Amino acid sequence: MGPVRYSINITVDGCCDHRAVEADAELHAFHAANLARADAMLLGRVTYQMMEDAFRPVPGAEAADDPFTRAIHPLRKHVVSSTLESVDWNAELVRGDLTAAVTHIREQSPRGVMLGGVRLPLALATLGLIDEYEFVVHPRIAGHGPRILDGLPEGIDLEPTGRSDLASGAVVLRYVPRR
Repeated sequence: MGPVRYSINITVDGCCDHRAVEADAELHAFHAANLARADAMLLGRVTYQMMEDAFRPVPGAEAADDPFTRAIHPLRKHVVSSTLESVDWNAELVRGDLTAAVTHIREQSPRGVMLGGVRLPLALATLGLIDEYEFVVHPRIAGHGPRILDGLPEGIDLEPTGRSDLASGAVVLRYVPRR
């Protein structure tokens, strides 16, 4: 059973609005390498639709040369939504008991499951279903926007497991929950 890994870009003040940071080639390559370590992705409706709009390749378009686009396109995607009627782009809908669904997805994903977004990670963190946290902290103060894990009912103590620096000045911080 593979781990659930939550990786997200944030500003120094914790804003996780994708428009608050600039994604350069190095950042796309970094996140593509993360996806290569997983068998599947777990996304909420909003993040799925945003990713599909931005990264589903259009034949002959330049975006198909982007490493992140090449990595995310074939990856199995699980979309948690009570409002979508259907999904495609190598995706399936997840409904019902979230703990049971995530456990089943993990059992089918020995290398792990990448988790993205804002609201779904809050639900999974509340249920204790995230095994690894990775924050890509960009050298910017947004001053507005959604904050990561805002509304978490209890704090989660974390144990640092790694750190790396990107040329842009972003710092990648990795943690596991302290148990």
